[in-house]
Amino acid sequence: MSIWKCNDTIEDLKEKSKNTLVENIGIEYLEISENYIKARMPVDERTRQPYGILHGGASLAFAETLGSVAARLSIDNEQKRCVGIEINANHLRSVHEGFVYGTVKPINIGRTLHVWEITINDEENRLVCISRMTLSILDKK
Repeated sequence: MSIWKCNDTIEDLKEKSKNTLVENIGIEYLEISENYIKARMPVDERTRQPYGILHGGASLAFAETLGSVAARLSIDNEQKRCVGIEINANHLRSVHEGFVYGTVKPINIGRTLHVWEITINDEENRLVCISRMTLSILDKK
């Protein structure tokens, strides 16, 4: 049974990402499953730090994008909105080129608070970064 309350497709997510940081750093959505979302991000001149490896801030932007999208898809968007209140990350491995792949899964989907886990892996499926994001679910005004 799917956890999603919103029926956005990958194409919908791509359209909503136009002219945003998501598009500018090359994040591409790959899969919306019943309980997770997968995407990828290039490791290139847009996402590397001056020392030639994936920038930790780019990893956090990737993680926050996935956590925010997952939370939004799992609430009634007519009545509610979600806002991030905390994100953390552990950077475990450096990446110089290619793509990293992110997967977001729920830890807790509550009425007023969500916690999501985001894992980022390299092309060899080695863990690069693990992140946890907490979001507050608010009534729309």
